[in-house]
Order: sequence, then structure tokens, then C-alpha cells
Amino acid sequence: MQLPVTVLNTNTKRETGKKAQFANIAAAKAVADIIRTTLGPRSMLKMLLDPNGGIVLTNDGHAILREIDVTHPAAKSMIQLSRTQDEEVGDGTTSVIILAGEMLHMAEPFLEKNIHPTVIVRGFARALEDSLKIIDQLAFAIEVDNREQMMNVVNSCIGTKFTHRFGNLMAELALDAVRTVTIEHGDGSKEIDIKNYAKVEKIPGGTIEDCRVLK
Repeated sequence: MQLPVTVLNTNTKRETGKKAQFANIAAAKAVADIIRTTLGPRSMLKMLLDPNGGIVLTNDGHAILREIDVTHPAAKSMIQLSRTQDEEVGDGTTSVIILAGEMLHMAEPFLEKNIHPTVIVRGFARALEDSLKIIDQLAFAIEVDNREQMMNVVNSCIGTKFTHRFGNLMAELALDAVRTVTIEHGDGSKEIDIKNYAKVEKIPGGTIEDCRVLK
């Protein structure tokens, strides 16, 4: 007689149907609520204790979510969403999590009315099409060689960060650093590899105002 083979962990819980749907939404909302207060001009910093015992103060959504440990699959998906946003765009990690949490929150009443999830997803897909059309209407071209325009772009990215109190200093440093590592190819294309060619070196004893970009 062949003994049964256990594939799943003995503590594994299986949820199906509405119970699983609402549990997933609750987990996603919990992740969004963690970083909700770090968004906007009146955002607050979070104090994190890293594994080495050091204290980190930040309002960067991706940095916060990178430090927390979650086991729920839906919560893990939200953190993966933040990671993807950081890799693909480099900004908006907090916004994308809060937006995803809010969309799931808005889907809850429809699930309670027994509307099938695929119908709700189809509605979100149509909303996405309309959003992309509106974004195309609002978008405008910028000249990458125009320093003033580029400064406005950089300032809009770091305006909610702790560094905004130092004025344009951080934006100037970031722009100069990117220009320093930019490689122009003959065919008009550009290669900007900030991960390998740009590095922040911390020197104890100085002030923020002493920061410089060195070639």
C-alpha cells in the first residue's frame, strides 16, 4: 500500500471565493496604509531599524517596503509592484502602491454586489485606455539640453523628499552627475548607466552644502 505524499506545509491554509478576494484586498490596503503618510508636500518620515541595528529616516516608499517582511501573497505582489516601478521608472513608488490600494478598495463594493472579478477588471482596463488618452493630451515635449526645464523635472521628483529644504542643491548635483556619466553614441542615441558609473561617497564631518560632483 502506497503512503500519501504531503506536498503542502501542514500549516498551509487554503481560502477560496469571496473570502480569499476580501483577504487579498485587506492585505493590499494594509501595505498601502503603511506608506500613505509619506506622500505629498506634508509627508512624514518613517523611522526604520535595519538588520545591523542602524536607524534609517526616509519617506521613500520603495526604501520602506524593502525593509518590511511580509508573508501574505497579495502583500508580496504589492511590494513587487513597487520594485518594478523603481526599476522601470525610478520614481513614483509610493504613488503606485497607494493608487493600487485605492483601486482595490473601490472594487470591494462591486464584489459585495456579486459582480464577477473579470467584469471589474474589464472596467479597469477601459479606465486605463481613457487615462492614457488624457495623459497624451496633457503631455508636452521637453528639451534635455535646456537646464531650466530639466531642473523643473528633477525638482518635481525630489520636492517631497527630505532634501527639498536645501533648495536646488540636490537637483543641481543630480543633473550634473547624470550629464557627467552620459555617453553619446554616433547615431544620436545616448547611454546613461547611473548604476555602474555614478556613486555616492559619504565622508564624515562635512555638511550637505559641501557636496560636489567629481568626474
